[in-house]
Amino acid sequence: MKKITASILLSFCFIQFSCQEDFLTTTDPTRIGRDLFYQNETQFNQALNGIYGQLQTITNSAYIQQEFMSDNTTLDFNPLDRGGAAGWEAFEFSTVNQGNGEISTLWNNHYATMYNINYALEKLAPSTVEATAKAAIEGQLKFLRAYHYFNLTRYFGDVVLATKTLTNPNESFDLVRSSQADVYKQIETDLADAVKLLPATYPASGKGKVTKGAAVALLGKVYLTRKNYAAATTTLKDILSLGYSLNANYKDNFDPAKKNGPESIFEVQYQGGNDLGEQSNFVYVFAPRLSQGAVTGYANTTPSGRNIPTRDMINAYEAGDLRKDISLKTGYTLNGTFVGIPFVAKYQYPHTISGRSDNNWPVLRYSDALLMLAESINESAGPTAEALGYVNAIRKRAGLADLAGLSKEGLRAAIMQERRVELAFENHRWFDLQRTMTPAELTAFMNAHGAREKANPTVSRGGIAFNALDYVYSDFEYYLPIPAPQILINNKLTQNPGYN
Repeated sequence: MKKITASILLSFCFIQFSCQEDFLTTTDPTRIGRDLFYQNETQFNQALNGIYGQLQTITNSAYIQQEFMSDNTTLDFNPLDRGGAAGWEAFEFSTVNQGNGEISTLWNNHYATMYNINYALEKLAPSTVEATAKAAIEGQLKFLRAYHYFNLTRYFGDVVLATKTLTNPNESFDLVRSSQADVYKQIETDLADAVKLLPATYPASGKGKVTKGAAVALLGKVYLTRKNYAAATTTLKDILSLGYSLNANYKDNFDPAKKNGPESIFEVQYQGGNDLGEQSNFVYVFAPRLSQGAVTGYANTTPSGRNIPTRDMINAYEAGDLRKDISLKTGYTLNGTFVGIPFVAKYQYPHTISGRSDNNWPVLRYSDALLMLAESINESAGPTAEALGYVNAIRKRAGLADLAGLSKEGLRAAIMQERRVELAFENHRWFDLQRTMTPAELTAFMNAHGAREKANPTVSRGGIAFNALDYVYSDFEYYLPIPAPQILINNKLTQNPGYN
């Protein structure tokens, strides 16, 4: 996926001289200016490839905010290197503040992508691209815009809502945060359009592109998050007739040789085994720090030791659950010695070049859609046989017995449990906790998790004591802070309560 370079006004990077049209008057004859670029279907698809490429960048670190921040994972603590303490580690210990660099990167990457999406949509509208191809391109762009705004509003609450590009950098100083209600209205509009515009499938050459099924599933998740259970049920039932099915083997969802299979609704595409720069490296990020090549398969590597499964996560699996050994390992063997530091195993597959693994990242799977459908039915109609059937289909594949005789509250808890183990380490846990709990409930839940982790850390801290503020979660942390640089640039952007 070759990335398209453009001036990113919306990410508030005003120091870039590229924002000033008169800064350079010469033209590089080897490059095509953006105003001359969007002329035909091929060029629009190249632009889309660039946007999909930006999605890789966002996904590479999304585990920090979506798994690491939850009770699912922790870190392989390095007492000799505390360089990450103010950055990525802060998400584990609930010490994030508005000056955190990861927050700025998260914000900027989403808005940088949004600029390219909005610009492509503006160029697409008056273009003469053939109608069917034009509809598919528009549908993909609107899905991706909705996906990014869905992430942003769940991270930050009220966010800047922009559906068109800015013509002058000075306009950015007038941008303000829009209410979540308005953001969700735009998300739902974009996804409803995408459902109508997108094809159910593509030719083999289009594998991995956003489809109608992806738009349906994401719209259902939006409705579920908004507690619009009737709309979620109606929408998610549409997914049942689009040709998806559960893989017979849970492991096939993560095998690079079986990408974009029958259970895949949408996954971020990566390609290893070459030097094109499209590889993933999750196995290197998630392997224990001192495991060398025991997990990655390549000696002399220095894994990061991030996203380590917690004791609580390991114990969440029922006896006999076939998903456990596929999802995680409780340790590794190095030089004949077993080291009991757990790690995520979903992305541990052989690859031909060190540092260039070939794993895609699953965003939406059919099992996710079935569990969402079961949840929406249970919340609106109670623990019906239909709702139980969707959950039990997933449990059956995991080698577990059917559930029966549950109350509405019992099935609600069972669905959350299934979501945790079925979708472990796929970046669902934090948003699931957030959407099913009030800020006060989430505060109590996370403080209880923190107390357990402090009393019995998953990984040794090498004699380094916890900081007094570690694992002290407050209800305002339901949302992340607006990055401090954005407020310095534009004082019309207000800060979330609790971070001032």
